[in-house]
Formats: sequence, C-alpha cells, structure tokens
Amino acid sequence: MSVIVSIEDRPRLVRRQIVRIDEALCNGCGLCVSPCAEGAIVLIDGKAKVVREELCDGAGFCLGVCPTGALSIEERAAAPFDEHAAEAEMASRGKRMISQSCYLCGTGEERGVLLPCRHDGASLWVCTRCLPRLIHG
Repeated sequence: MSVIVSIEDRPRLVRRQIVRIDEALCNGCGLCVSPCAEGAIVLIDGKAKVVREELCDGAGFCLGVCPTGALSIEERAAAPFDEHAAEAEMASRGKRMISQSCYLCGTGEERGVLLPCRHDGASLWVCTRCLPRLIHG
C-alpha cells in the first residue's frame, strides 16, 4: 500500500548549519548529550545521534567536549531550527546539567563563564579569566 503525501505535508528544508556526528569516530561516551540543552542529541545503541534536526541550533557547544572529534558542524539542507519545540523539549526534561569547572583555576560555571577547549588530547573547560593565559602564555 502506498501513501500519498502532499507537498504541504512534507517538512520544509532550509540550508543551515547543523551538527554532524561521525558514527565511526563516536565512542558512545555521551559527553555531547549534556551541552545540547535543546535535546537534539541522544545516545542510541551506544552511539550519539542527532534525533531531531529541528532541535539542533547549530551552535556547536557539543563539539568541544567530544574526546574523539566525532562531532562537526556542516552546512546542508535540514529542517529549520524550531525555537518553540526546543523550549518545549527543555521544559519537559527539566534542568539537566553536569556542573563543569575550569581545568586551570577550578572556577565553576555557577561563578564564571566557561568555554570548551582541547588540551593535550582532552576536552576541557576554561574560564574567561584564565583564557588570556592560554592565548598569550
């Protein structure tokens, strides 16, 4: 039995930036799930997957925490980001986070702004106070 789908029922695609996950590189650690506040990334069968493209805002906060480099940002045709759906998903899940701290001074994200960084093969967080020290030595 075939189903006829009208043009109006098909999802509208737009060219935009969206997270891409290389399944071959993904080790299933799940570190990328927490930074995705909108809930676009979940673990399925031991691999991270973008399960709802409309929830991925393409900001890439997940990239900096991936220890294997499996995540990247690509520009391609995808469902448009749906801010209302993302807000509804965040509200239904409640606040979920694993508190992080600066690997240099220990400042937690409750007291300072943290940015993802890579150092010596590890995905870490650095606060904005310590960032100049990393940049300028």
